[in-house]
Amino acid sequence: MKFFEKLYDEYEKVKVRFVGFATDQTRYDFGIVYTSMFFGKPLFVCMQTGRSALLDPRDLEDTDYLMKTFRIQDEQQVADLVEFFQEALPSTPFEPQYD
Repeated sequence: MKFFEKLYDEYEKVKVRFVGFATDQTRYDFGIVYTSMFFGKPLFVCMQTGRSALLDPRDLEDTDYLMKTFRIQDEQQVADLVEFFQEALPSTPFEPQYD
């Protein structure tokens, strides 16, 4: 292996939540990793597809991003996910990583 510059290598005990729910159209199974890494943004992992994203409240405003990330075709499905993500996000404010 060639030389590489390690940016971080951290161990952390984290809280993980697993949530399965169904809407009128779809079933969802998510793992949510609550961490202090990545400026406190939780990592949402779709257990069905393996697709994941670090999300904060501002990310929920960009439904195109959510539709692309989680491969959602329907506006109602993304609205349902936004409602779930809003409930699952911590209430503490997020600081932007880069300006």
